Amino acid sequence: MLEQKFNSDWKFWVDKSAFALVWTIPQEAEDVTLPHDAMLRQIPYAQSTNGENTGFRDGECYLYVKKLYVPAEYKNKTVKLKFEGVYMNAFVYVNGQLAGKNPFGYTTFYVALDDFLEYGKENEIRVQVKNSAMKNSRWYSGGGIYRDVYLLVSELAYMEPEGVQIKTESLDEEYAAIMIETEIKNRWHSSKELLLEQTVLDIDGAVAASGSFPVILLAGEKRKVWQRFTISEPKPWSDDSPSLYRCISRLHAAGDEADQIDESIETFGIRILTLDVKRGLQVNHHPVKLRGACIHHDSGLLGAATYEAAQFRQIKLLKDAGFNAVRMSHHPMAPAMLLACDSLGVYVMDEAFDMWNRCKSDYDYGLYFDEWWQRDVTAMVRKDYNHPSVILYSVGNEISEIGTVHGAKLCHELCSKIKELDSTRYTLASINGVFSAGDDLGEIMHDVLTEINGHETEGNVNEFLTLMHKHLDKIVVHDAIANRMERAVSSMDIAGYNYMTARYEMDGRKYPNRVIVGSETYPPEIARNWELVKKLPYVIGDFTWTGWDYIGEAGIGVPAYRWGEGGFGAKFPCQLAYCGDIDITGARRPMSYYREIVFGLRTAPYIAVQDPTKYDQTLIKTPWVLSDTVSSWTWDDCQEKPIVVEVYAQGATTELLINGHSQGIKATGVQAGYRVLFETIYERGEIKAISYDADGNIIGETKLQTANDEHHIQINQENTGEERELIYLTIDICDAEGITATSKVQTLTAQVAGGAVLAGFGSANPKPSDHYLSYQTETYQGKALLILKRTNVGEGIQVVISADELQTATFIVK
Repeated sequence: MLEQKFNSDWKFWVDKSAFALVWTIPQEAEDVTLPHDAMLRQIPYAQSTNGENTGFRDGECYLYVKKLYVPAEYKNKTVKLKFEGVYMNAFVYVNGQLAGKNPFGYTTFYVALDDFLEYGKENEIRVQVKNSAMKNSRWYSGGGIYRDVYLLVSELAYMEPEGVQIKTESLDEEYAAIMIETEIKNRWHSSKELLLEQTVLDIDGAVAASGSFPVILLAGEKRKVWQRFTISEPKPWSDDSPSLYRCISRLHAAGDEADQIDESIETFGIRILTLDVKRGLQVNHHPVKLRGACIHHDSGLLGAATYEAAQFRQIKLLKDAGFNAVRMSHHPMAPAMLLACDSLGVYVMDEAFDMWNRCKSDYDYGLYFDEWWQRDVTAMVRKDYNHPSVILYSVGNEISEIGTVHGAKLCHELCSKIKELDSTRYTLASINGVFSAGDDLGEIMHDVLTEINGHETEGNVNEFLTLMHKHLDKIVVHDAIANRMERAVSSMDIAGYNYMTARYEMDGRKYPNRVIVGSETYPPEIARNWELVKKLPYVIGDFTWTGWDYIGEAGIGVPAYRWGEGGFGAKFPCQLAYCGDIDITGARRPMSYYREIVFGLRTAPYIAVQDPTKYDQTLIKTPWVLSDTVSSWTWDDCQEKPIVVEVYAQGATTELLINGHSQGIKATGVQAGYRVLFETIYERGEIKAISYDADGNIIGETKLQTANDEHHIQINQENTGEERELIYLTIDICDAEGITATSKVQTLTAQVAGGAVLAGFGSANPKPSDHYLSYQTETYQGKALLILKRTNVGEGIQVVISADELQTATFIVK
């Protein structure tokens, strides 16, 4: 079916009363263009019912209305709407009649309009979104129609949406065999003779294969047909070489090739997956270790609104930082992000659910799971099928009932359903051993609870994990957990281990046919984890929590020096998790460089400096926090005061110098966990780290310099490589040499003129004082980010940034 975006000219308002005798559009309704995150417009507040889960933002009931003129000739056509994501409980009405609904906030769903349309007239499309029952999410969900909507139109005989599926059957250097399965439907009341023509184009647009054959469908029939093609000298898709082909399918009336009645264009990659305990995961017969990042779906300052430009930028920055895989946590990935992963070469673990029949929040998807899971699993697999980046399906995250008899049966049903729909990829569940223990938890925790003075063990999953962290290795190796996991993993291709590194080697011995992936791990443990991933062929990778910071679960990664400042129990205005390798503006944090060095992808050392103003204070941190550091040598009012410098390095030894004076040489590299601390005295000037190999040869060096006292506003436009809907402008408070004054906090005001509007303005501060949709923000560590949305491609754009203490800066967008 032919698709066109259906994003513009919507009316939006908050529905204050569900009961209305006459459906109208109130005068206060706003004009909006999708994607639209209605929750982001909320002002966060301390008494929010959702609390820290959503960054202190409440959900509401939202209404969207759009008019659609339907020509008279559409009586003999098929018309559908495609919604890529509405959070949550979406009800779609056409001319006042319910045409479709979908409770899950992350599933692509289709609504057939034909039975409700008035032809030759204007029709009303009304979408009710019921997101006011709180709490319904453990993280920032956003709200409303936050992904793209498409209008689909075709003749009465057509190819079903997502109905062209392409599978690689065999692959070598000379040839690849692909099977193309096409689902065709005939809505005519008589049989139809059709011709299906399919052409495969290579990465240069040349014809790689083509063929056609007749299809005869009876009245009302839906049928799947198959064609096998052979591709000569194929260019396989992988993370190192993400080569993409296109398949153009055209449906004609038999005997008249000029009469094209439908067309479908699918992008796909040619690739083969294999898996075993001796060679691990192989892509195109080459071993691959997954350097993985767990991520949530929000786009930082944009909230949950899903733009292709934002998704592309996020995946590119993650890959540039050393990741080659992402786990979408804990729901199906947006189509826009799948496109980015395909084109940039990043593997995907797509995850279906965060809960099954046991809710984790009072009003979450667990209320609907039993009736809806088969439809939602089907939607996920059909969405993913032609995306070569998708290699793994997770059927659930930290499902508490997974180790029970009925939970194991349900796990089997989920995995079987996926295998029925897609036999080419591997299944797993992301299992937390502690929370799968169920009724055995009391036995497991007896000794630990005695040590902790009877602290309550109920409540937030992550809070409990934080409490148990220093005992976790002992807990997860308990036999009771092993027994529960045996039930759960029997239906899976791979066992997903959340925070269970201690089981890797013992389970390799006990279960010699089990393949394991670290589906969720603590960031500070990457050195330990990665050594095991490299050592054990049956452990195929590590996915850190998280690769990118996100709104909600506020405080879990915030370093604190007093209770309530960070960690669980962090109070308002804390709104971000702050545990990402990359912050919400896209800037890499010290943990990101540490990981890159552990992965073996960076030879230059990296310098991170602990906050000297907190030198005498005890750091309170969760297991997701490595330390409280910034890569800066600018610390106001700290001259001649003690300071701790962290250096991350691959080399066997590393030397630290301040203003040319050596502070000593210490062992680094694998034997030191790639991290060493120097305790010294702060002096303005230059700090340098030099890394040496075992023979004393320099393999890399890094230096930081102190910013001087004269500062200005520096605006830079990110180069996205092509013109996109969004424009990213980074703002730094710098000295004349371009060194960021990280300790300076400036209140910035933005003015935007021309062919763009403000889409987001803020910083990486986990405790922001301003709203992301306002024209004012404060810098954090000397930085801020302004995101613009184009409104007129041909019109110029001027941005003015002002601050009370600095000269105003003007920038013309390129």
